[in-house]
Amino acid sequence: MDFSNTDYVKLIVDGCAKGNRECQQTLYKATYGKMMALCMRYAKDKDEAKDYLHDGFIKVFEKIKDFKHTGSIEGWIRRILVNNIIDCIRKKSKVGFNDAETSLVNLTDDSEEDKEKINMINITASKIIELIQELSPAYKTVFNLYVIEEYSHKEIAEMLNISIGTSKSNLAKAKGKLKSMYIEKYGNIDE
Repeated sequence: MDFSNTDYVKLIVDGCAKGNRECQQTLYKATYGKMMALCMRYAKDKDEAKDYLHDGFIKVFEKIKDFKHTGSIEGWIRRILVNNIIDCIRKKSKVGFNDAETSLVNLTDDSEEDKEKINMINITASKIIELIQELSPAYKTVFNLYVIEEYSHKEIAEMLNISIGTSKSNLAKAKGKLKSMYIEKYGNIDE
């Protein structure tokens, strides 16, 4: 599907809004790879990622009549899927975003976060994605939302019903855990 052809995208979206199965299948297949990769970043395994994807697309097709064609359909679908994943994570009572640990981390210096991002760029994406899968659900969620989806700590706090400090703490701990896991598995990051 050519997403640059706005007339074709509008035709497919309008068909989806009317419940046309062929249009829904076209949109699903055209975005499957990117959206499955998105879901894999949050899931513990491929089966959970598929559940996120399928539940998310049910919501996409329920809400597609509200798509205003003012931005990209892929971005709109991504937003719905991320929101759906966040809802699923919230429902799991075992996911903890611990406020008590917030005071252990001082994250007032943004330059340190920038340095961490630069260092992380040098590590191959496949290695990082593999390691992200090993993080706890709380750390994985905040890491993905902040680093990959580029939400602010304020937005993350609102989405997950946690404090901004907890979001920052979970991000710092996720980065630290990723760094130590990387060193343990692959050797020194600077090599």
